[in-house]
Amino acid sequence: MQKFNSAGVEIAFEDVGQGPPVLLIHGFASNHRINWVATGWQRTLTDGGYRVIMIDNRGHGDSEKLYSPADYSSPLMADDARRLLDHLGIGQAAVMGYSMGARISAFLTLTYPERVSRVVFAGLASRMVSGVPGAEEIADGLEAETLADVQDEGARTFRIFAEQTKGDRRALAACMRSSRVRIKAEALSAIRLPVLVVAGELDDIAGEVQPLLDLIPAARGVILPGRGHMNAVGDRVYKQAVLDFLGEKPVA
Repeated sequence: MQKFNSAGVEIAFEDVGQGPPVLLIHGFASNHRINWVATGWQRTLTDGGYRVIMIDNRGHGDSEKLYSPADYSSPLMADDARRLLDHLGIGQAAVMGYSMGARISAFLTLTYPERVSRVVFAGLASRMVSGVPGAEEIADGLEAETLADVQDEGARTFRIFAEQTKGDRRALAACMRSSRVRIKAEALSAIRLPVLVVAGELDDIAGEVQPLLDLIPAARGVILPGRGHMNAVGDRVYKQAVLDFLGEKPVA
């Protein structure tokens, strides 16, 4: 792991392979190893001839842990990703985010469109606009003394995942309580670069794919049969769709 200073916050990342750069941004309570290495994504992309840059979002993995919700807005985390590209001297990269990472990728694309060649929004579709409910319950569940104290089903899922990934539950609760800057439908409609939207057929957290496609003129979508939020990440259909998408010639 390497680290760099992102406006005062220590951010960890891994940079492997050679070829066109692809920046990967993981989901909530995960880290680059869980989201991208253990699922085979790193190998898939490096074998495909890509340079793979994997960030640990602030509060996650080996990056600095912060305990104020004000430190975790998606625009701030998108700035971490942009500064990582600056740090590595990369002018433009393809970007893929999963779940919370897709939301961060959207802010990166909207704020710095010249830095993104194409983008994959995975694990977050229509709920990118409508929002994912239950944030306070999830935060409370992360802070509960024991798993047995967590009664909300969604909160239990994230508590179990945070324990499996050995995340800092207090930092994750602060992240979950951060102000959700709304992504407006008209902002997404202004995206002109190529977009791929991917979500599991059974993924209630992501929402439906088609409503997001209807908003983004250059978007296409892939629905993963029988997959939910937690088991879609390593799906072979997902991987092949992304390889095909990345391999397309740039739009003139």
